[in-house]
Amino acid sequence: MGRMSDQPARWSQASVYPDMWADPDDDPRNSEGDAPEGELATLLDFLSGYRLTLRMKCEGLDPEQLARRSVPPSTMSLLGLIRHLAEVERDWQNWIVDGEPLPSLYGEDDGDFLGAVADQAVVDAAYADLEREQAATDAVLAGHPDLSERLAKDGIAVRELMVHRVEEYARHCGHADLLRECVDGRVGQ
Repeated sequence: MGRMSDQPARWSQASVYPDMWADPDDDPRNSEGDAPEGELATLLDFLSGYRLTLRMKCEGLDPEQLARRSVPPSTMSLLGLIRHLAEVERDWQNWIVDGEPLPSLYGEDDGDFLGAVADQAVVDAAYADLEREQAATDAVLAGHPDLSERLAKDGIAVRELMVHRVEEYARHCGHADLLRECVDGRVGQ
């Protein structure tokens, strides 16, 4: 596994605002029109934006760069974050659906990060896992539009789960900013 540069050159694709990840006109997170109406629509909009931000932070990197770990002894990498969020989405399904829990995607504790190796098949599988688990969690929650509704045996409120989902992605987007900067110097917004 390659070593991260001690002092990467900072750069951005933005040309109008070079301190930004992308120029506002080119940023897919910027949308025209009115802001979302209501609490649920707002939560879903923020969740969508953070999901897209994570993907943007990983764009253009090869498997070795995606699997590169931050600072030893940390096991954190961009690929590990993708795998971790797939695992978290699956875990949220276990919080909200009665019945037998779905098994862990990556086995042992920290398997999401430990198994994030520089292999294209692992990268492809991680993205597929994330998309599948996001869609599955989204589908379950679409049947529960009342944010006050309490779900499953633990009685978690839909609102609490939605806020936690936004928080989880936001926190890991911050990690992704730092990881990406260590990989190639690219800084984000």
